[in-house]
Amino acid sequence: MSEATAAAADPAAMAALKHVALAGGLTETKVSCAALGDRLDASTQTASRRLQALESAGLLERDVVGDGQWVRVTDAGEAALRGEYADYRRLFESDVELVLRGEVTGGMGEGRHYITLPGYAEQFAARLGYEPFPGTLNLELDEESVRRRGEIAGVDAVPIDAWEDEDRTYGAAACYAVTLVADGGRYEDAHAIVPDRTHHDDDKLEVIAPDELRTKLDLADGDAIEVRVEATSRADKPEEADEPDEPIGEVA
Repeated sequence: MSEATAAAADPAAMAALKHVALAGGLTETKVSCAALGDRLDASTQTASRRLQALESAGLLERDVVGDGQWVRVTDAGEAALRGEYADYRRLFESDVELVLRGEVTGGMGEGRHYITLPGYAEQFAARLGYEPFPGTLNLELDEESVRRRGEIAGVDAVPIDAWEDEDRTYGAAACYAVTLVADGGRYEDAHAIVPDRTHHDDDKLEVIAPDELRTKLDLADGDAIEVRVEATSRADKPEEADEPDEPIGEVA
């Protein structure tokens, strides 16, 4: 589990992050540990440690000055908060659906290589119920969807575990059930694949499916597309005793 993931899973850390954001920290705001401690019903020292932990995890930026500190929630921090927001929406609202929008873009061919490797292909077949077409559909998300992408953290994912061969270790990923909607039609039973670590920017999203999606949906570079994420919260599904380990690593 990465440091950022661990911090996002810590209720005390998330409470501190939420209070900073509510105080104006999504842009930048000045806070004192004493005031934050009062809001959290904690000591000044505890509040300070939580801010340090959030900074270390990359969820918060700090600039300590003589009479306090200037803080700003990072993009990763906002994504963690959006994941919490998505969970609460699914608790109290019905028919909540996360829709990400963007356009089709060309890739570099890395997806084709990685998803056909035996260590991944076997897991896809066993856990997704199909062997993906050898290649990914690459999407570039619009600005609003980049902001909302963090909400996907509140959706139940199919984990793909890290594995290794004689040469190297291959990282893990999470697969989210999605439905694609474009002018060429509608395609269900696809999955957005999100590596635990990746060199891609947040505006990039890769989708796998048993069919060649460009052909099925008559897609070309630049075509608009919607990715409708299956609105199944982690809390909606019972935990299984032999659930695979949490993803750690990189697919591509």
